[in-house]
Amino acid sequence: MSTTRTALVTGGSGAVGGAIVRRLRRGQLNVAFTYNQHEERAAQLAAETGAAAFRADLVQRAQVNEMVQQVLARFGAIDILVNNAGVTQVLPFALIEEEDWDLVLAANLKTMFLVTHAVARGMIARKTGCIVNIGSLAGHRLLEVPVHYATAKAGVSGFTLSLAKELARYNIRVNSIVPGLLSDGVGKLVPEKEKAEYLRYCTAGRPGEPLEVAEAVAFLASDAASYINAQSIFVDGGL
Repeated sequence: MSTTRTALVTGGSGAVGGAIVRRLRRGQLNVAFTYNQHEERAAQLAAETGAAAFRADLVQRAQVNEMVQQVLARFGAIDILVNNAGVTQVLPFALIEEEDWDLVLAANLKTMFLVTHAVARGMIARKTGCIVNIGSLAGHRLLEVPVHYATAKAGVSGFTLSLAKELARYNIRVNSIVPGLLSDGVGKLVPEKEKAEYLRYCTAGRPGEPLEVAEAVAFLASDAASYINAQSIFVDGGL
């Protein structure tokens, strides 16, 4: 069993997930990451970084449990969990159908619940661990964003706060990162009108980069952040 700490990153084949995987690997951690549809991108990331890729549909409990057991079999323990997986749809409220609502809430919240539920048991048993949830400014600010996506990301805050309180007795920290507009990933779906409005008020005057989110994740996952718990860290350029 390796004495090097191990991180599990969900949604690792996306822009932000890939940046998180690369940054944690540079920190000399063992890193496992999940993907579902983008097999080629996942293979490239694994080859580039030496991280281990695991395919799973994270809304399916059986697949989540099997994936976590595979990670444990390879690395022995999961010390850090980064809940990054999620999707959005650019739809006005009047055009959101019930299946759209279910899809977006499941992809952003049910996945977080199922993976955390499977991983936290080991952390509780060992009385140590760190969980970092990736939220969005859409769940915290008055922005023109899809309602179902904003609702799901607002849920990340409640999940983080409640879980941090419950798991504190086991020496497990739970925090969230709240990215603003980014140059890649979901940020590519933002219409030009909304981008211009964001940049008008953003003190940094530019979109963020996935690596800047990854740096914040790496900090929260490190011992340097041992006194930080139940917080939402905004990486939004200053609004």
